[in-house]
Amino acid sequence: MTDLLRLATAGSVDDGKSTLVGRLLYDTKSVLADQLEAVQRASVDRGLSTPDLSLLVDGLRSEREQGITIDVAYRYFATPRRSYVLADTPGHVQYTRNTVTGASTAQLAILLVDARKGVIEQTRRHAAVLAMLGVPQLVLAVNKIDLIDYDENRFGLIAKEFLAHANALGYPESSVVSVPVSALVGDNVVDRSERTPWYTGPTLLEHLETVPVQPDPHDVPFRFPVQYVIRPRTPEYPDYRGYAGQVAAGVVRPGDEIIVLPAGLRSTVVRIDTADGELSEAGAGQSVTLLLDNDLDISRGDLIAGAEQYPAVSDELNATVCWLAEKPLLPNARVLIKHGTRTVPAIVTELADRFDEQRLSTVDTPDSLQLNEIGRVLIRTAEPLPVDEYTSSRRTGSFLVIDPNDGATLAAGLIGAPLPIPDVNEDTGLGGATADDRALVSPGP
Repeated sequence: MTDLLRLATAGSVDDGKSTLVGRLLYDTKSVLADQLEAVQRASVDRGLSTPDLSLLVDGLRSEREQGITIDVAYRYFATPRRSYVLADTPGHVQYTRNTVTGASTAQLAILLVDARKGVIEQTRRHAAVLAMLGVPQLVLAVNKIDLIDYDENRFGLIAKEFLAHANALGYPESSVVSVPVSALVGDNVVDRSERTPWYTGPTLLEHLETVPVQPDPHDVPFRFPVQYVIRPRTPEYPDYRGYAGQVAAGVVRPGDEIIVLPAGLRSTVVRIDTADGELSEAGAGQSVTLLLDNDLDISRGDLIAGAEQYPAVSDELNATVCWLAEKPLLPNARVLIKHGTRTVPAIVTELADRFDEQRLSTVDTPDSLQLNEIGRVLIRTAEPLPVDEYTSSRRTGSFLVIDPNDGATLAAGLIGAPLPIPDVNEDTGLGGATADDRALVSPGP
């Protein structure tokens, strides 16, 4: 059985994200014959001599008519070594929320830059957002390498500048890989290019097939939001009481001691049931039913955690949110917080900071948060919630902000996550690249 890698693409407008994704789908033979025929017909209608592979991703007619990708397009493909779920996110500044959505579950992100322009403001902005979301692996795809005559020196300078910025955001060197590619021609996407003999690293697909996808689940504390309490009340199962849900993090086995939060009740797991029978253990992502050794007052919204390492229970949240709604967020707004399987009323008591995407800095105590803006807020909930820091557990460290009037989603929140402000070098602003290096890779007038 192959494992699964969730990845996202990001980059500036016209850097070739959709073409790169189309190239991956095409070269891995993940395109159905009728899809390819439709792309070929559309390409001919545009007067092109070769298929426009970006059309494999830009599936909406309105997107194709405008020539831009304006939403998150999810695509699925596989190789003999691994399966993939890929989110292609838009490059426009005003669609930051889509980048957050696409990257929220990603284990790796591919950031594209145009080899002619190098690392630009939008590149740094996307890297900062990816760092805030805790995406553990970055790939810098230096695209359109064919348009600079496969210049090794220029590629090296771009890679150096990006690595300096990623390091300043907290990424270790081992988690950042740069690859010279041409999505249009296919250089170093799936097949190694003879036109870049100076490049000795992996192709993009080779890296995707071999990069570690996640830490050992045995090292992560167990978390299990209760979705439903199962009590059949039948002659066959007169005393059955199971707690159904999906394991959010870690591993559970019969005999493990657990704690039920927020009440603080303790028990021991005696059995793990599924539709296909009992399990000897269950890990993150598996939907199971837990049976405990005593009858406790547990209901939907409670969290079952390992008794040794369990989250704090609090009615005050210090969190970073990405505002997703047209109407602004104002101080003292009354909202609903959906955390795991529990939804509680809450008040946004303070807007502490707003992330300035242009300067990669913060604005203290803003008057509001507008659509696509990211900020740090303080929230008081009507009931205490068992919460982890987002950096230690994505699933139990995140939440949604919901409009109590119509149920619309207003924001995505990360508990305790710092705003994505890079630790830059004062002399260069790049945390390592020199001013001369930066000049060599900056876009021209």
